[in-house]
Amino acid sequence: MMDIGLLIIRVVIGVLFVAHGAQKLFGWFGGYGLKGTGGWFDSIGMKPGVTMALIAGLAELTGGILFALGLLTPVAGLLIAGTMAIAIMKVHGPNGLWSTSNGYEYNLTLLAVAIGIALIGPGHYSLDAFLF
Repeated sequence: MMDIGLLIIRVVIGVLFVAHGAQKLFGWFGGYGLKGTGGWFDSIGMKPGVTMALIAGLAELTGGILFALGLLTPVAGLLIAGTMAIAIMKVHGPNGLWSTSNGYEYNLTLLAVAIGIALIGPGHYSLDAFLF
């Protein structure tokens, strides 16, 4: 049952990060694309904005794909955790903990899940288990 639980966690979190990356990179799923996200990144001091949006989008997209597949899981976990750490520092941290105030509660939860899975492994139903 543990392996099924890890699979569910990995797929849900991974697919959500793929979608977030696609929002930043392509403007899909209600996102603003590189230009729009880049402009917002510029406005919060992350310059050059388009380059930073590209890096964030690629980290989320790549990390999400790898995480969902359970492939190179420690790398995937670090990519996801890294984007969440930056989101906490640059966007949500000043608002306090709680999501109701646009705080970092949700980002911290995702960061903990990503690091937790990276440390304990992706489980039997993963490409890591199949390949390594």
